[in-house]
Amino acid sequence: MSNLPDFASPGTSSTLNRRRFVASTAAAAFGFQIVPRHVIGGPGFTPPSEKLNIGCIGIGGQAAGDMADMDSTGLVNFVALCDVDLDRGAGNIKKYPGAKLHRDYRKLLDQQKDIDAVLVATPDHVHAPASIMAMHAGRHVYVEKPLAHSVGEARRMAEVAKATGRVTQMGNQGHASEGLRLMREWILAGSIGKVTEVHVWSDRPGTFWDTQGKPFPTDTPPVPKNLDWDLWLGPSQARPYHPDYCPRKWRGWWMFGNGALGDMAVHNADPAFYALDLGPPDWVDAETAPNNGESFPAWNIITYHFPARGDQPPVTMKWYDGGKMPPKPPGMEAEKKLGDNGIYFVGDKGAMIAPGWSGTPRLVPEARMKDFVIPARVIPRCTVGHRREWIEACKAGKPEDAKSGFHYSAPFTETLLVGLLAVRLGKRIEWDSAGLKATNAPEAEAFIHKAYRQGYGI
Repeated sequence: MSNLPDFASPGTSSTLNRRRFVASTAAAAFGFQIVPRHVIGGPGFTPPSEKLNIGCIGIGGQAAGDMADMDSTGLVNFVALCDVDLDRGAGNIKKYPGAKLHRDYRKLLDQQKDIDAVLVATPDHVHAPASIMAMHAGRHVYVEKPLAHSVGEARRMAEVAKATGRVTQMGNQGHASEGLRLMREWILAGSIGKVTEVHVWSDRPGTFWDTQGKPFPTDTPPVPKNLDWDLWLGPSQARPYHPDYCPRKWRGWWMFGNGALGDMAVHNADPAFYALDLGPPDWVDAETAPNNGESFPAWNIITYHFPARGDQPPVTMKWYDGGKMPPKPPGMEAEKKLGDNGIYFVGDKGAMIAPGWSGTPRLVPEARMKDFVIPARVIPRCTVGHRREWIEACKAGKPEDAKSGFHYSAPFTETLLVGLLAVRLGKRIEWDSAGLKATNAPEAEAFIHKAYRQGYGI
């Protein structure tokens, strides 16, 4: 299925003539005019009776969950699969034998014309180049978190999404949750008063990857048979293969990932941005373990400062990873524990805590919940789930219906990644969002706007 009407679809002249003949014959026989579907529904519209044709860029690891969930809706066809590692992708290659297999996402997007949308589930360093190429090619995009590898990439992804009108979504499933909406409603109702502090934490990296705090490996083991290492590097500078880079361990290296913050802040800090209407920070600072410039520090505490918004006071948000934890919120019972991932808000009338991935909130101390009157629901709920929300928005051609589209997730990601500038440079960053620059650190420019290998880029 293509977003082109039949008379403009790829094919031979005889195929086109046959389609025109069938259409004109049917119209004459039944007394109606056949109208191309894009005329009925507008650009990007897919009739409800038709499935969305999806090409998958990255089909192992996290992609397996994404694809299974999308497939369960009954609203999609996977017509193209792309992965540089045939071993990691073997399960889905076997599961979808009718899909065309590619190794290079650029060839998939350039050559295969029957694709309406793409799933991008690669390491972070490939997200922006693949997503931007897809949008320019007229495809809707669902990209795994974090949205981008650099601040400049996030800004560019939002610009291209707006210019092309494509439906987009970042893979932070908690954004469709009930807990996220409850947190905003409770704060809007004044349940904890004016919020001035937010604390967010994660247990990553821990046992999830063990490369942070280490230098680049110096040995050069052979590349696995079914891995195309040059394509895996993609936009990044060339360097020898090592199993400490892939699979999964890439998150710990500056070249390829965004550390624990890129993995989990997009989940755990989402309620702060959504509930408090946070814009860009005016400054960010960081305390870290030693930073060798190759892998991420073993732990980080990043402080973001947000200026006042209307009648809302300034907010300080702290991020903790690598085993570092915030103090307990005021009034929390001694026997209570914070959990391995989560967020809490401190206001002038109390505190509110929630588990990671935008879980169900609770007031602090817990005794407050006994007499707490739940505020009225004023925010529409997502009843279909995060991925189906995107699929239905694609079929309707309505970018605004995907609530974690790049209009929301790109500014959110920008802000998070400004924190990594403070980590990387070891200094406070005075941030000018409009100018996309650190006013006190011109050396940050090389990390805000990345360089790319020839043949890639944004």
